[in-house]
Amino acid sequence: METTTWYLIAIVIYLALMLYIGYAAYRKTTEYDDYMLAGRGLHPFIAALSAGASDMSGWLLMGLPGAIYLSGLNQTWIAVGLCIGAWANWKFTAPRLRSYTKVAKNSITIPSFLENRLEDRTKVLRVASGIIILVFFTFYVSSGMVAGGRYWESTFGGDYMVGLLLVSGVTVLYTLFGGFLAVSYTDAVQGIIMFLALIIVPITAMFVLTGEGEPVSDMFSFAAENPYPGSEGAPVEGFFNPFSGISFLATLGLLGWGLGYFGQPHIIVRFMALRSPSDAVAGRRYGITWQVLCMIGATMVAIVSTVFFARHPEASITDKESYETIFLDLTRVIFHPLVAGLILTAVLAAIMSTISSQLLVSSSALIEDLYRGVVNKNLKSSTSMLASRIAVAGVAIVAGIIAANPNSSILDLVGFAWAGFGSAFGPVVVASLYWRRLNMPGAAAGIITGAVVSFAWGQSALTDVIYEIVPGVLASVIAMVAVTLATKKPSAATLEEFERAAADAKAPAAPKGSAVKAEA
Repeated sequence: METTTWYLIAIVIYLALMLYIGYAAYRKTTEYDDYMLAGRGLHPFIAALSAGASDMSGWLLMGLPGAIYLSGLNQTWIAVGLCIGAWANWKFTAPRLRSYTKVAKNSITIPSFLENRLEDRTKVLRVASGIIILVFFTFYVSSGMVAGGRYWESTFGGDYMVGLLLVSGVTVLYTLFGGFLAVSYTDAVQGIIMFLALIIVPITAMFVLTGEGEPVSDMFSFAAENPYPGSEGAPVEGFFNPFSGISFLATLGLLGWGLGYFGQPHIIVRFMALRSPSDAVAGRRYGITWQVLCMIGATMVAIVSTVFFARHPEASITDKESYETIFLDLTRVIFHPLVAGLILTAVLAAIMSTISSQLLVSSSALIEDLYRGVVNKNLKSSTSMLASRIAVAGVAIVAGIIAANPNSSILDLVGFAWAGFGSAFGPVVVASLYWRRLNMPGAAAGIITGAVVSFAWGQSALTDVIYEIVPGVLASVIAMVAVTLATKKPSAATLEEFERAAADAKAPAAPKGSAVKAEA
């Protein structure tokens, strides 16, 4: 049996499983709130893996290993910053956001929460937030589609556009019909697959190399002493030094990726769906353990690949520019085709988990925040669900047009969108949960300033000096604080609601099985 046939068998099994989960979730999704937040009954394990899988995307298995492969451990500052940021997000944002979104008129999206939290009757926050989500998520979704096309090229030697359309099409289908519940459960399955793949692949490759006489210790010095494919004919002398060849500002920019967590709508929406605020503790433990081990695995893929492809020149690398296919190429070479096919679904899992989450949040921005929030607030639940499904398809089409360029860098697209969300929403979300004094004009100033500065900085040469999220977040904080202090204080009712939400976030866990019922 041909190799590609084995791959197809593995992938068909995987895609069928995803569609089945989507169908099962569709049968359980009868109300609009279910479609958007799964009735706020999400188990912390599912929430943690769903948040992690939707966060990491194709860049964890493709973009990050490729960056480390070319430049060395100086690129791991991204991973360090992300792990710190994810921990802080679960620790400080999750319990209060779960509590406050329930208290603030049962808000089911970030824009609606900000509007209700700050008593914004002008719709400025809702409209500005919805537009920002649509703009940046369109780029974010397109990064996943690019990864899908690259996956198809590397795995099957097929056409980029065919891969893009197939991966995107299946993802759109289960997201469109199953909503948040389908996305969460498929994400959890995909997170498990990603974890196993990132552990199995580098360990197996190390065993292969040691069997060929390559000592394990030498693998951790090889790239600094020997040329390898992509090193331009010379060793990368500072490969294993995380401080080599990188400026302080560049290091700060890579660490700054962690700042983005607080403002990522597709991640923090998982906090809103938890059964209770107290579930955030378990969610943090599950999520951070998964993330740290996955980051270590991605780093090991890059390190082992420098040795493997140097020792095996016959093993081709599909992407010879950014080397974002080394995980795929390594897997193809060292495993039986069926096993390789099953492992390669990890990349498919990473891609699809992120696309699905982002499509759902984008549709909520269009329907819940822009149309339902501004045009027709009395839209029926059934009509809202239908409109949301149409919106999922619409956003997917626009993102697909952007992704049609196969030369787009996955990491660049992700970085641009990540910075935009982190700058626009991060400071305001944290302030809304912990700063009593925050008001609507201050929040609006922070959101708009952060988005504009991040967008402009990212489109200029300054992005080579420091990652745009750092100046974006700084500008957002300054604008938010200055405008808030210069304008009217919140009402007594708003302050009372703030105290109630803060107290609810600290409340002990309800008896097992009673959390959902208590809030029903």
